[in-house]
Amino acid sequence: MNIKQISFSDINQVLAHQLGSVFQPAYSVEGSCHYRRNPLGDLMENLVPHPEFKMLGIRNIPQMSENSLAYSTFTWAGLLKHLRQMLISNSKMEEGIDWQVRPPLSGLPTLGKASLNRGLHFNMSIANLVILRGKDVHSADLGGFKDSALYTSWLEPINAFNVWKTQRAFSKYEKSAALVSNSQFLLKPLDMIVGKAWNMFASKAYIHQYTKFGIEEEDFLDSFTLLEQVVASYCNL
Repeated sequence: MNIKQISFSDINQVLAHQLGSVFQPAYSVEGSCHYRRNPLGDLMENLVPHPEFKMLGIRNIPQMSENSLAYSTFTWAGLLKHLRQMLISNSKMEEGIDWQVRPPLSGLPTLGKASLNRGLHFNMSIANLVILRGKDVHSADLGGFKDSALYTSWLEPINAFNVWKTQRAFSKYEKSAALVSNSQFLLKPLDMIVGKAWNMFASKAYIHQYTKFGIEEEDFLDSFTLLEQVVASYCNL
């Protein structure tokens, strides 16, 4: 965004842009004349096929300063190619995408896939939703998101991938795409947070400030168990 001194207002603006790109009205069925009326429920229906897997992340492109936008042009092929690579390489931004990461080759045994995934930091998905907004939206080719190699073996791509579309542009972008993903994207930071919290708990850091308000050590242990189960579930995809 080329912002010299980043403020909370700037951060909130980026967050609002990300959320707005998902929750603005869109059609879920080709040729439908009615917008979706229950976006939160629809997200759960499309992206959470199992109660153990509830972590959803958003990626949105393009997102840039208005000064740069005036000199930029976009194609659906280019936007979707970058968005797919952001997904599989777990990149948060369009800049700095790791283009070396590839999905595991189909036909490899499970251990081979797991080893390859760890080596290349491939981000395995359970389910993905792509939301397209703007000009010529119906000409966009979404075949790259239907590749079975992107998804866990217990859910077919036809059930794991959904798309919403509208020809109404979002913000000042002629074409824009958002991706809401239920994947391993949060695995590393969540594992790190749990590890740090465990260390603080073991050293009794700040525990007294919680216990005086009725929170017991067992409550901490229950929370650790819950989060470690989330990490384990996503790690074993």
